[in-house]
Amino acid sequence: MSEEHNEIQKENEEFPEKKVSQGRRDVLKAMVTVPVLGAMAYGVYQKKKVENTSRHAAEMFRFKSDTAAYNPTSSDAQVIRIGIIGYGIRGSQLMQALGFATPEYVDNLKEQSRINSENTRYQDFLEQEDLRIEITAVCDIFDVYAEDAIRAGSNIYREGTEGRYGREPKRYIHYKELLAAPDVDAVVIASPDHWHGTMTMDAIRAGKHVYVEKPLTWTVPETYELRSLVKQNPHLVFQLGHQNRQIEAYERARQIIEKGLLGKITLIETGTNRNDPNGAWVYPIHEKANPGSIDWRQFEGDPERIKEYMDYMTSAGLIKYVGPESRDTFSLERFFRWRCWWDYSTGLSGDLLTHEYDAMNQILNLGIPSSASSSGGVYFFKDGRTVPDVLQTVFEYRDKDLTMLYSATLANQFRRSRKIMGHDATMEVGNTLTVTVDPRSEQYRQKIDQGIIKPGEPFYTYVPGQSVDAVSTATERYFAERGLLYSFIKGKRYNTTFLHLKEWIDCIRKGQQPSCGIDQGFEEAITAHMGTRAYLEGRTMYWDKDKEQITRE
Repeated sequence: MSEEHNEIQKENEEFPEKKVSQGRRDVLKAMVTVPVLGAMAYGVYQKKKVENTSRHAAEMFRFKSDTAAYNPTSSDAQVIRIGIIGYGIRGSQLMQALGFATPEYVDNLKEQSRINSENTRYQDFLEQEDLRIEITAVCDIFDVYAEDAIRAGSNIYREGTEGRYGREPKRYIHYKELLAAPDVDAVVIASPDHWHGTMTMDAIRAGKHVYVEKPLTWTVPETYELRSLVKQNPHLVFQLGHQNRQIEAYERARQIIEKGLLGKITLIETGTNRNDPNGAWVYPIHEKANPGSIDWRQFEGDPERIKEYMDYMTSAGLIKYVGPESRDTFSLERFFRWRCWWDYSTGLSGDLLTHEYDAMNQILNLGIPSSASSSGGVYFFKDGRTVPDVLQTVFEYRDKDLTMLYSATLANQFRRSRKIMGHDATMEVGNTLTVTVDPRSEQYRQKIDQGIIKPGEPFYTYVPGQSVDAVSTATERYFAERGLLYSFIKGKRYNTTFLHLKEWIDCIRKGQQPSCGIDQGFEEAITAHMGTRAYLEGRTMYWDKDKEQITRE
């Protein structure tokens, strides 16, 4: 299927480590013999107070082990046969996380390692666990991507262009043909947004386990239909592609919330800042792309989903957001940059907002908001797109006395962290955690008065594994700072996408349910759709919890 233009750029360079201040370096050095998880409790970075405040922070922020022990795949585990639907940017990353890459990609890793001895990506890829899977089938409607997927799937020894290869997976022209293949047990779907729900439902009907990239759905009606279908087939394992579910720092954040260490939480601030064409979905157009190498009719979309989309846009008076080109008009720009048009995309709401929402839902168990209000527009990228490049969405949770604010711009990369604000303290959440006590805190008043806690300075910092890799673009920085590239288990660094796929595969073998199943997916989809409709209609959208409906009042 066509390219899933995921926002993470292909990683072509090893990122140097961020510098750590000497004060923090001393604390880290002193704790190297302590298990990584739960070890990074220390206070203000003044040498004369480090020992004292570290002790008090450690006493207050004491937790159980954050993550389950890592269980490697047994060498005699049942082989899972997987079909890949969509081999664009994200599709290739998913295959790499499964242990399969094109020979050219491996050659590139080797060259990076030769140039920079500190670049360990080649070695990391070679040492990445064998998940005991076989890529038996691939489908992409762009011939070049399909051929790349075949070569990646046959590269079972993870070698370069001069290496050995295994049996080639079969290419299918239409995804339904792949779903009918008897040698496919499970599918990984990395198509554009307007195909996610349809392909997932067709896969479930075909008896396949499903891993599908976020967002869950393109239209509201299919969201209910998909949830119902997955629940009717509990023997099939469904996983939504939010790899943040594998970030151990988020489990620590959840425990901090659970223990009430922030006090009453009333506001969450989160957002996306980028400032480059790639971050705004202006992706390169492949030189070999043309009407002969792309199956445009298959790209257009499922007729039933298109009708749902058009019915809503027409009934809500939003035809100005449709087109302007008809769906049967071949367009390389739309094929490669489809995220820029509502005709195929879910915009910022379904793309980047869903990462932020799912992270907060994981930590706070937010569920679906009671209301959503949005504003913004196409302020910078005047390239014909219909989805906004600036978006502000406010979600209210009336039953929780809580508001979540999402703010995004694709034309400025100034760093903004996620903040969970409580009456007694604020927690900044990313691949690390920092808790800063509020000067007006009641819970910590005695320790503030005693000088044990200094308001306005980090009192507790949790750094799993090691310091964050420095990154070179706004897109990469956004994902690295939010822990979406790497996670640590017992001090070892893992690719979070690998961990998320491994969890799905382990659950298939064990008959269990993964961390981002259909219930979490339904909450994500409805929340994103509320934000999208609020923007399109210019009004507040509400959630009727009893009727499970998005309403205008």
